[in-house]
Amino acid sequence: MAEQLINEFTVNRPIEEAWPLITDLERIAPCLPGAELQEVEGETYRGVVKVKLGAISSQFKGEAHFVERDDDNYRAVIKGAGRDTGGRGNASAEITAQAESLSPTSTRVAVTTDLHITGKVAQFGRGIMGDVSSKLMAQFADNLNQMIDEQGMEAATAPPSDLPAPDAGDAAANTDDAQTPAAPQVRKIEGPATDPIDLMEVGGSSMVKRVAPALIALILVLLLVRRRRR
Repeated sequence: MAEQLINEFTVNRPIEEAWPLITDLERIAPCLPGAELQEVEGETYRGVVKVKLGAISSQFKGEAHFVERDDDNYRAVIKGAGRDTGGRGNASAEITAQAESLSPTSTRVAVTTDLHITGKVAQFGRGIMGDVSSKLMAQFADNLNQMIDEQGMEAATAPPSDLPAPDAGDAAANTDDAQTPAAPQVRKIEGPATDPIDLMEVGGSSMVKRVAPALIALILVLLLVRRRRR
């Protein structure tokens, strides 16, 4: 099943301040309900989405990688994929984020998602995805603006401080190996545990029970906009 989803949200900051933040995955991941970024390898981001459906709790895995980024025109494109670990379906998506200035103090971001779902869940997805994704987007925007208000833009966009500084031996080794490209290193993200998203609360319908795996895949790939270029 293929479906295109179009959503938008507003950031209460001028576009020059908002764009570096909304394209910094490490900073915005905690704002997405149920999402937890676990590791970064080069330009690939991996994480889980935690959900609960009644008394049942589950985790769904996914990853996203950088495809295109145009900071001058405030446009970003990524590809992401998620899978239901229970084997009921998979999803992939190409996500385009386009920001525009609404006023000197606010920025609107349009997110277009070309979603592809395979497996048993595909027959249930059409029509339900749009409603749920818009609700999740609204929650994400609320959390993002709250984070900005509480932490300020400087803290929200500060580079990660958990990377160890290279010692003299490492520096010498790097000089000797300058001609050999280094393989990307996997960096673990040690963030606070996130609470699962309640699908019944978000969906508000018994239909959610049938489309839950597809919704999880959507949640994973919908908002994985790329991190700020270093």
